Amino acid sequence: MKSLFAFFRYNAGSIFAGKFIYFLSLAIVLFLAVVIVFVLNHDEPPLEQNIYYFLLVPGVLLVFYPSAYSIQGDIDARILETLFGIPDYRYKVWLSRSVTQYIVIGLFLLLLAFLCRIALTDFSIGEMLFHLMFPVIFLGSFGFMLASITKSGNSTAVLMVLLILFFWFTSGVLEGSSWNLFHNPFMVGNESSMMFKSEVTLYNRVYLLVGALLSTMSGLLRLQQRERFF
Repeated sequence: MKSLFAFFRYNAGSIFAGKFIYFLSLAIVLFLAVVIVFVLNHDEPPLEQNIYYFLLVPGVLLVFYPSAYSIQGDIDARILETLFGIPDYRYKVWLSRSVTQYIVIGLFLLLLAFLCRIALTDFSIGEMLFHLMFPVIFLGSFGFMLASITKSGNSTAVLMVLLILFFWFTSGVLEGSSWNLFHNPFMVGNESSMMFKSEVTLYNRVYLLVGALLSTMSGLLRLQQRERFF
C-alpha cells in the first residue's frame, strides 16, 4: 500500500508540477464566479443541470494543462530519452500518468460536488461525477494525442482551446445530439423527452469513451516514432 501511494504521489507530482497551481487557482476562481453569478441572477436554487455546468468548467480547465504539456514537460526535463530507452515500459509510464491525472481531477470534482450539495441543492454526487468524467477523459486523451503530434505544449494548448470553443459555441446547435461534447444528461423535460435524452446520453458517452481510447492508442503509437521527438 505504501509503495502504491508513493507511486501515485510521484506521478501526481510529475504531472501537476510547474504551472498547475495557476490552473488550479483559476479553476477555483471560475467555479466560484459562475456559482456567484448564477445565485445573484436567480431567485430559485440551482438544479442538477446547473450544477453539471458549474463543475464541468473546472474539470475541463484542470485536464487542460497535464494533457497539453505532458510530453513537452518530459522534453524540457530531458527524461524523454530515458523513457524511450525502456522497452514497453514507457507505455505503462504514460498510461499510469493518465490514470493518475484523472483520479486527481476526479477527487477535486468530488470535493466541489460535495460543497455544492451542502450549499446549493441536493443531488447524486456519484452520478454527477460519473457523467462529468466522460468529457474530461475525452479531452485529456485527445490532448495527449495532439501533444504527440505537435511535440509542443503551446501548440497543443492552442488547438485544444479552438476545439473547446468550437464545441462550446455549437452546443446550442448540437443540443439533443449524441455528438455534443458538452451534452448535459441532467436537463429536465417531460417523460417522452427524457426517454429520448437517455438514449442520446448513452450514445454520447459511448462516443466519448471510444474517442478517448482511440486518441490514447494513437498517441502511444506515435510515440513509437522516437526520432520525431529529437
